[in-house]
Amino acid sequence: MFPDISFSNKHIYVASINNAEEIMHLLNSAYRGEDSKKGWTTEAHLIAGETRTDISSVVEVIAKPASIMLVYTNEENKIIGCVNLQQHNNKVYLGMFSVSPHLQGGGIGKALLLAAEEFAKQINCSSIYMSVISVREELINWYKRHGYVDTNERKQFIEDGVSGKHLQQLEFMVLEKKLTT
Repeated sequence: MFPDISFSNKHIYVASINNAEEIMHLLNSAYRGEDSKKGWTTEAHLIAGETRTDISSVVEVIAKPASIMLVYTNEENKIIGCVNLQQHNNKVYLGMFSVSPHLQGGGIGKALLLAAEEFAKQINCSSIYMSVISVREELINWYKRHGYVDTNERKQFIEDGVSGKHLQQLEFMVLEKKLTT
């Protein structure tokens, strides 16, 4: 659906269904279980279990109309970062954003955020928005340093039977960044 999209970073490209399993493993390792605790984006202290997502959910997101999954690969072509971008009218929803826990803090996340902005501008969208667990203060502050603001919108975070048992009551806050052309 987005045939002429290009990115300034040579490590970033649009994923295909063939990448779904590797993306699923990355997402699970970045957010859940012991491995995730090596990075600062872990949710293991908030949600029990080893699973953030499953293969069918990743395939569904990749195949969804008006949706792309960007991946960041290292020199060996291993996926070490990803982000899903979905066009909703004149905005882009950013989700499934992750970087390998062992490589967080090295600029991969920043590069993926920049690629998300490049994508949104190329398809003439005016902003990017996302949902973040409201108690993730360090992560929220990172997004704010990159131009995202709290919209004051909150959404219930409902357990879905896939992504783990909540260890406390959780809600999402919606952050948004207006883009300049």
